Amino acid sequence: MSSSATALQGYSRLDDEELEARIRAARQELGERLVILGHHYQREEVFRHADYTGDSLKLSRQAAQTSAEYIVFCGVHFMAEVADIMSAPDQISILPDLNAGCSMADMADLERVEDVWQELSEVLDPDEQVTPVTYINSAADLKAFCGRHGGIVCTSTNAPHVLEWAFRQRDKVLFFPDQHLGRNTGYGMGIPLEQMVVWDFRKPLGGLSEQQIRDAKMILWNGFCSVHQMFRPEHIDSYKERHPDTLVISHPECRFEVCQKSDYVGSTEYILNTVSSGEPGSRWLVGTELNMVSRLQQQLKPRGITVQFMSPMVCMCSTMFRIDPQHLLWTLEGLVRGEVVNRIAVPEEDADQARVALQRMFDLAV
Repeated sequence: MSSSATALQGYSRLDDEELEARIRAARQELGERLVILGHHYQREEVFRHADYTGDSLKLSRQAAQTSAEYIVFCGVHFMAEVADIMSAPDQISILPDLNAGCSMADMADLERVEDVWQELSEVLDPDEQVTPVTYINSAADLKAFCGRHGGIVCTSTNAPHVLEWAFRQRDKVLFFPDQHLGRNTGYGMGIPLEQMVVWDFRKPLGGLSEQQIRDAKMILWNGFCSVHQMFRPEHIDSYKERHPDTLVISHPECRFEVCQKSDYVGSTEYILNTVSSGEPGSRWLVGTELNMVSRLQQQLKPRGITVQFMSPMVCMCSTMFRIDPQHLLWTLEGLVRGEVVNRIAVPEEDADQARVALQRMFDLAV
C-alpha cells in the first residue's frame, strides 16, 4: 500500500465534525497562500469550503487573478490542467484525488485525434478544410493539438460564437469530445442534422463514406457525458403529464431529443441563474448533474420554487464525487507541513500551444 493510501486511511476514520473543524483550521493557517475552487457538481460537504464556485473555466480565470501560491481544484483532472495553464508560473495547481477524471474527456485522446486527422487526409486536406474545435472538457494535449492546427477551444456558453469563428477559417469543423454539444449547437445555428456526421474512432474512416465526409459541415466525435446521456425525452413527457406547467431546462451535453423538448438550454451557470430567477410558484425540471440540482432545490424551496431532477434514476458525476472531505483535508494539511501532493503540471510545450487555442477563444470576447 502506498504512503498516501496509508495516510488517507487515518482520515477515513474521522467523523464529519472533526473533518470540518480541521479543514477550517488548515485553511486559516494557509491564509492567502491558498485558494480553493469548487465546481457546481461538487458534493456539498466539499463545496461549502470553496473560495470560488462556478464552472471550470470561470474558476480557473478567478484563481489566476489571485496571488495564491496553491490552487486546490475540487473538480476533475482537465479542470486542474486548465488552472495550471492559465495561472502564473509560481502558482501550483492541485487535484485532491488524482482519480477524479472525466469519462467524456477520456473518450478523446491525442493518439486517436491524430489518427483521425491522418485518416481525414485520405479524403481531403484537413489543415486547409477542417477547423478542430475542442470543448473545454478535454485534456490539455488536445487543446494543444487545436493550437497547432489552427483550432480553438469552446465552452457550453460560447460554442455558437466559437463555431461561427471556426467556419470563417475553414469549411468544416471537427468537434470533440462531446457529440451532443456539437450537434445541439450546430442545429441551433441552422446546420441540418444530415450535415453533422458522427465519427466512430473504432472504425476505419470513422464508419463514414468518403462522400459523407465531403458533404459534412461538422464531424462530431463519438463521445458523451455519462451523466447527461442518461436524461431522455420520455422523462420529460412523464413529468409533464403530471405537471403540465413545468418549465424544462437542460444542459447542451444532453441528447438532441431532450434539448428539443426543453424550454431553455444552457451551461451550468445559465441553468443556475435562470432557475434562480424563476417566479415564486414556478416548477422546473432540470437536466444536469444531481449535486447542483439538489443544491438548487434547497436554496429555492423557501421562495416557493420547485426544482426537480429530470431522471428518475440517481446519476451524479461519479468521478467528481471522488473529491471528498477526507482528500481535501489530507491535501490541505500536507500544504501546512510544506508537502505538495497531487500537483497537476502540464508540460510547457503543451501548455504554450493550449494557450494559443484558448487565446483564440478569449479574443472573441463573448
